[in-house]
Amino acid sequence: MTNLNTTMHKTIEIVRVAWPFGHGVNIFYREAGSKNAPTILLLHGFPTSSHMFRNLIPALADEFHLIAPDYPGFGASSMPKVDEFEYSFDKLADIVEKLTIKLDLQQYFLYVMDYGAPVGYRLASKYPNKVLGRVFQLGDPPKSPLKKGDFEYGSPLF
Repeated sequence: MTNLNTTMHKTIEIVRVAWPFGHGVNIFYREAGSKNAPTILLLHGFPTSSHMFRNLIPALADEFHLIAPDYPGFGASSMPKVDEFEYSFDKLADIVEKLTIKLDLQQYFLYVMDYGAPVGYRLASKYPNKVLGRVFQLGDPPKSPLKKGDFEYGSPLF
């Protein structure tokens, strides 16, 4: 088992073009494991942060590359004012998508919890070829933006 001290804590700026005055948002994330191993993107629930994965990360780091971000307004990430940032699942998914691009994650597995489920559903439906597998824990499927049949047996999101 990997020691917790091998988990890296980092912050990266994600620039949002739609933000007034060109503001960006700093996203804190935890990273562990070899970048050559399969990647698991860990998306936290509400009202938590990537800290919720503090015991899971070292347990999986010998076999996987793990990325666990804090959403804007959570944990150690930036907390933009509500009049400067739309706190919606669409925007959170957009931020996580930009993080995966900045970190050059070509393909990854999703492990999502609670509040992370709507974010994960959006990523999985937008990038079925990037998202290799999904674990949704305590997350209800949304009524949108998915279409009817997305969760039937054999569908790309099942």
